Amino acid sequence: MITSMTNQRVKRIVQLNKGAGLRKKEDVFVAEGIKMFLEAPEEKLEEVYISENFSGHCELPGEDGKKIKEKLESCGYETVSEEVFAKISDTQAPQGILFVVRQQHYMLEDMLQQEKTPLFLVLENIQDPGNLGTILRSGEGAGVNGIIMSRDTADIYNPKVIRATMGSVYRVPFCYEEDLERAIGRMKDAGTEILAAHLSGEKSYEQCDYRKASAFLIGNEGNGLTEATAALADTKVKIPMAGKVESLNAAVAASLLMFEAARQRRM
Repeated sequence: MITSMTNQRVKRIVQLNKGAGLRKKEDVFVAEGIKMFLEAPEEKLEEVYISENFSGHCELPGEDGKKIKEKLESCGYETVSEEVFAKISDTQAPQGILFVVRQQHYMLEDMLQQEKTPLFLVLENIQDPGNLGTILRSGEGAGVNGIIMSRDTADIYNPKVIRATMGSVYRVPFCYEEDLERAIGRMKDAGTEILAAHLSGEKSYEQCDYRKASAFLIGNEGNGLTEATAALADTKVKIPMAGKVESLNAAVAASLLMFEAARQRRM
């Protein structure tokens, strides 16, 4: 059992939680919690740490306790003291299990080829980790085929983003693009209609047909899409507002658009 705060493995976990640069260099990220552990692809797990009091979860009645115990036995784990676990955890109420996962890598070209009528999200400079994580989670729920992000979008492997995805980070394809304009051009060449969520949209979002290959452009929380990116859209769409509200949270707006597309595709 690890009890020392100065243990090198402990220091590394703390640094991975704090530093996007180190996460990128080592090609890993840190996740926590029982649900995230059970859903993590076992072949991607590198290290697992449990607190000294976590063993009680393995004795839970029903399937969860059995699944936790079996997966821990299969992938192996290291026990740490409660004090050490509090040090390496990034949450205020840790569940007692934390693990290092290898990052996943996707290519835009692969996303474009996977479906005849794909549904994409294109994110420009989304900064709030909670928003980004929620967008991934909503994207999975709505059946998106991929999320494309500008390079200045928040790090998807930030611990706050990981928590907000509730496991969707394992399953939703995503990629960062150095040149977002060029990426959008490639999507257009593949037959994808580009729709920008925009305050000056000429159509209400319910008036468009999303049953064909479609991609929604979603901009920064405070400033929206840049003029240059918005100009690349085939159509600008707006979400009608009542009262004095001008716009919605980026994650809420993205969710509305994605689920409208999902609704149309079920018809």
